[in-house]
Amino acid sequence: MSRLVVGPFNRVEGDLEVRLEVDGDHVQSARVVSPLYRGFEGMLRGKDPRDALVISPRICGICSVSQSISAAEALAAAQGIKPLPNGQLVTNLVHATENVSDHLTHFYMFFMPDFTRDIYAGKPWHSAVASRFAAMKGTATQDMLPPRAEFMHIVGLLAGKWPHTMSLQPGGVTRVVAPHEVQHLRALLSSFRRYLERFVFGGPLEAFAEIDSLAALANWASRKAGDLSTFLQISRDLGLETLGHAGDRFLSFGGYAHENGHLFTRGLSLGDVPQKLNTGLISEDISNAWMQGAGPARHPFDGETLPDGDMESGYTWCKAPRLEGLPAEVGALARQVVARHPLALEMVANGGNVEARIVARFLEIALLVPQMERWLSKIRPDDAFITHADMPDHAEGAGLVEAARGALGHWLKVENGKIANYQIIAPTTWNFSPRDASGQPGPLEQALVAAPVQKGETDPVSVQHIVRSFDPCMVCTVH
Repeated sequence: MSRLVVGPFNRVEGDLEVRLEVDGDHVQSARVVSPLYRGFEGMLRGKDPRDALVISPRICGICSVSQSISAAEALAAAQGIKPLPNGQLVTNLVHATENVSDHLTHFYMFFMPDFTRDIYAGKPWHSAVASRFAAMKGTATQDMLPPRAEFMHIVGLLAGKWPHTMSLQPGGVTRVVAPHEVQHLRALLSSFRRYLERFVFGGPLEAFAEIDSLAALANWASRKAGDLSTFLQISRDLGLETLGHAGDRFLSFGGYAHENGHLFTRGLSLGDVPQKLNTGLISEDISNAWMQGAGPARHPFDGETLPDGDMESGYTWCKAPRLEGLPAEVGALARQVVARHPLALEMVANGGNVEARIVARFLEIALLVPQMERWLSKIRPDDAFITHADMPDHAEGAGLVEAARGALGHWLKVENGKIANYQIIAPTTWNFSPRDASGQPGPLEQALVAAPVQKGETDPVSVQHIVRSFDPCMVCTVH
């Protein structure tokens, strides 16, 4: 038995370290360490509740829209209001723009460069992949960045700026959309679709969204010439569909709200068995986190974030979120499994894996961009975009949304007109959580078990692939 410390990881937002116990040529166990403490929850205590709309988006420069929406939904729940239809449509458009952009950034700039490593130099695909996907220098990044930047103009037009917009509010949005701006937005979407269909998918988005089996996916990949097809060919050569299993519990808070629910369903999936989600059964365990406190795990409404760097059993600043006392994987794959997409369900027949997590992101892009076109057509410029309400002196509310990386929750308590408690569970908190009081590992810790370690590797490439398949955002993880 040997021990190996991998990290800090490059191309990751924030700091991350993974401590491995290696038995022969595979990982026997893992401890995932979040070495960065932020403290945003403490910053919010005692503030005017509306300050959450200013402070919480600054948790992260990548998913700040998701943080804004989660804060706005928590305030809306405390106020007892819902956003007006126009406001919800604009919110969904802004949110989808950030999430789709995030999926592309992850694939091209964080994930694919690992396949250009020298360890793969003997592979027949290596030379072409190195030219296409080399970090910052590859032709794929050069092809992606300009259309991505143009696509992000949607956020600028609808929300004023990105990141840290202030236009997303509990009752809707402060930005009124004029008829001529609808046409401009439609042109931006059309241009972005052309990029995706030429370089990424090699064909219509709708055709990829309709793939319903692994056999159909393999057939699609064999006939297409886009970057996603290249990844699938690499994946099958390396067996990435067998790497990074993290169990079969998938959680989604529901993506993109509308009057009848969500575009992507809220719920829990145990393998292929769907269940309704009871958010009252969420808790945070701090047994192995550098946190003060004792006793059983607490629901976020009653949680505390009190740092204790000398806590003897701790090995990370990250708490261990649990649902009914058990870990759950979150992210694009979890969203599509809970939404019962047939391809996602077949991909996780034996648990989540590296290939499935990547494919699910592109499945989501193929579903979202056409949906954004439909949302845009529903905006009624002559109708109101926001409603207002007073904040009660005593109230509580939760804002539960789906960031690109998965389930994001803000839990707010107001007493005497001020924030008495504010707790945040980010997607990476779920996926990169430590062991809990009963010794259960979090999803990534479980996914790393049995990862192959080649002779002489001090930075195992399999570990890199597994970690990056979850797309960690460590600055969001601990507050």
